[in-house]
Amino acid sequence: MVATKDIISRVGSVVVARRPLTELRVYTLHRLINQTSFSSLLQLNKLRREVFIASEDYMATLQDIGVSASINLLTAFAFLITFAILRLQPVNDRVYFPKWYLKGIRASSTHSRGFVSKYINLDWRMYIRFLNWMPEALRMPEPELIDHAGLDSVAYIRIYLLGLKIFVPIALLAFLVLVPVNMTGKMLEHIHDLTYSDIDKLSISNVPPGSNRFWVHILMAYVFTFWTYYMLYNEYKIITTMRLRFLASADRRPDQFTVLVTNVPPDPDESVSEHVEHFFCVNHPDHYLLHQVVYNANELAKLVDKKKNLQNWLTYYENKYERSHVKRPTTKAGFLWSLGARVDAIDYYAMEIEKLNEKEAAERKRVLNDPKAVLPAAFVSFKSRWGAAVCAQTQQTSNPTIWLTEWAPEPRDVYWDNLAIPYVELSVRRLLMAVAFFFLTFFFMVPIAIVQSLANIDGIQKTFPFLKPLMKMKFVKSFIQGVLPGLILKIFLILVPMILMTMSKIEGFLSFSSLERRSAGKYHLFILVNVFLGSIITGTAFQQLHKFLHQSATEIPKTVGVSIPMKATFFITYIMVDGWAGIAAEILRLVPLVLFHLRNAFLVKTEQDREEAMDPGFLDFATYEPRIQLYFLLGLVYCVITPVLLPFIIVFFAFAYVIFRHQIINVYDRKYESAAAFWPGVHQRVIIALLISHLLLLGLLSTKNLERSTPLLIALPILTIWFHFFCKGRFESAFVRFPLQDAMMKDTLERATEPYLNLRAYLKDAYGHPIFNSGVMNLPQVIDEEENAPLVKTRRSPQKNSAATSAASPEAMTWDSRTGFYWLLTGGSMAVEIMARQWVATQRMDRK
Repeated sequence: MVATKDIISRVGSVVVARRPLTELRVYTLHRLINQTSFSSLLQLNKLRREVFIASEDYMATLQDIGVSASINLLTAFAFLITFAILRLQPVNDRVYFPKWYLKGIRASSTHSRGFVSKYINLDWRMYIRFLNWMPEALRMPEPELIDHAGLDSVAYIRIYLLGLKIFVPIALLAFLVLVPVNMTGKMLEHIHDLTYSDIDKLSISNVPPGSNRFWVHILMAYVFTFWTYYMLYNEYKIITTMRLRFLASADRRPDQFTVLVTNVPPDPDESVSEHVEHFFCVNHPDHYLLHQVVYNANELAKLVDKKKNLQNWLTYYENKYERSHVKRPTTKAGFLWSLGARVDAIDYYAMEIEKLNEKEAAERKRVLNDPKAVLPAAFVSFKSRWGAAVCAQTQQTSNPTIWLTEWAPEPRDVYWDNLAIPYVELSVRRLLMAVAFFFLTFFFMVPIAIVQSLANIDGIQKTFPFLKPLMKMKFVKSFIQGVLPGLILKIFLILVPMILMTMSKIEGFLSFSSLERRSAGKYHLFILVNVFLGSIITGTAFQQLHKFLHQSATEIPKTVGVSIPMKATFFITYIMVDGWAGIAAEILRLVPLVLFHLRNAFLVKTEQDREEAMDPGFLDFATYEPRIQLYFLLGLVYCVITPVLLPFIIVFFAFAYVIFRHQIINVYDRKYESAAAFWPGVHQRVIIALLISHLLLLGLLSTKNLERSTPLLIALPILTIWFHFFCKGRFESAFVRFPLQDAMMKDTLERATEPYLNLRAYLKDAYGHPIFNSGVMNLPQVIDEEENAPLVKTRRSPQKNSAATSAASPEAMTWDSRTGFYWLLTGGSMAVEIMARQWVATQRMDRK
């Protein structure tokens, strides 16, 4: 009985080091462990041979990995050489240094140069120092980098630095301790007729089941975990300190004084603007300054964008005619410029722009005069940061679904389309998007499989029989079989972040920063299921879900854990292709390079046009950060199981840190500034990676006849959860609330240094719709507070308003017979607000 179990356990532990297709067979082996019949042994031997024969062609040696690494390093180096040459050419200066042009520090050369030197750098000494951009990217100090690029950019590249801080010491310790332990296990050598690779000899697969060597792995799991805790805590502390210092030392910004108010309840007697004014005059009398209601000018914005597009075409044809002076250009006036009669292009686009000007004027008039164009939301500004902090961080009424307040995003961070969504509708939208995200995640491979089933020789011939002669061509056949399936998968993967961003917009988030944080969380889960688990376990994500639902919860870590060692080679290849060559391609900026020269050739007439032709881009946090988290996950999962994977991850983090530091210094523009508000999400996703690594190690070792290790391994996820909540309580409040003490200190300092600051003039137009700020139309004058803030008066007679009079306390109201006013102390009761509304309305009537 014992001998049978030992044999089966040994074979099973070796099998798990093989291919994903053997996962079901592996579990057949483990189920056979409890059987002792001779037929079971025969079934076991047959299954083992089938698995080993199927896996012989998929063994990757260290030599194979070395060849792949050389190819990917050469590819990355070729990208860097190409970039280094292209960035030196004057004609590409605005592609590789757009940030300096936007800051006004760099400008087009005005002195005369030769025709060749205008486009090509002829200074040979520059080509000798072509790799100087690397030390230059590392030379700028971090405080200067924050001033130059913003705290968001600096916090983002510190994610790569965090990866280096975590994995460099772990890799050194793993190679000093775990690799020798695994290498000297020699279990694989003692099994006959077994094909294995050099990487298997360096992994946990080479340790015999039940061996005391596994205690070294458990000890190292604790060491690696506590080191990760230490680095995560320190980095969270550093980012929190940087955020508070940034907010305290930042220049005056409109969002420091402004609160976004949504779900303004309708009032039959007042407009939205009047309603907002009365509410804050009564409830924030000492601090309320002014407010700006939100207009639904989205249709007007579409007309403006359409006109801008037509203006580009008009400029293109004007430039074309000026250069040729032979014949006026023509175009077709029909649908998509492919139907209809051919007309003079310049006259056609000039006429279309004129028509749009008329539509724009009509829409402008409607926005300004239609009460329905005013949304139930407003940006309310206060006299001090302290007043804004109190309003933003408190509940305004007993009804928690109306008068919702939060810190206003930075003006350029506002997503205007979602400001009018009601509170109840938000919950419904988010529920629907949660269901949609579930189906997208677990059925993602279904449309890909359908398309790829057609993207092969047989599928194309069945669907399009007339293409059979073309399919016989060797080149076409090679392309369809070797390139087309992978190309289709890549296209689908490129579309995923766009789909997730659209889903986040439907959910109703009010700022671009919150949209990106939400999309990053979704994309991280998508990658976790479809890339990580999907690569480890065979089948689509939905098939994985089906397996999980039909087995006990204790079996799930085993299902995934036993499949982990066999995928080390695949993930090493993935890191080299995506992490090395992919990051090097990022710095080349091939698409912006081509687009800039096309715009420069056809759409640029003035220096201002050339500025608009630049595309500096920005850090796409929603796409980049979840991909980084995959490398954290791989490193934490494989640091104990297959440590040989760690150097490849370290190269990725080091390479990406240098490249993205260069990009934020010279290229990327700031789309918004949230003061590193995304860091709690980054920390949480690394914690998730830690938890997954603990559970998978527990599942793997549970198949190694090491039952005594279970209590020790269960303690790891419990400690990780405790650590997460400890950091959450210690640091997260700094990312969701602003300390009143800091607000008061900054207000006091500002009053001392700028006693004559006109804050109303500074904030008056800060939160107008972009269509107003673009100069297309004039924004109506904002409403400010009444000058007599301590008292609010209403013109009512005692006889007609006895009910309202009795509702107010004697201390809150006094009657002045000379003026016919009730003088009401603000904030008393509902009657106070009703009378205040009537008085302000009366005053407006008198002014008119």
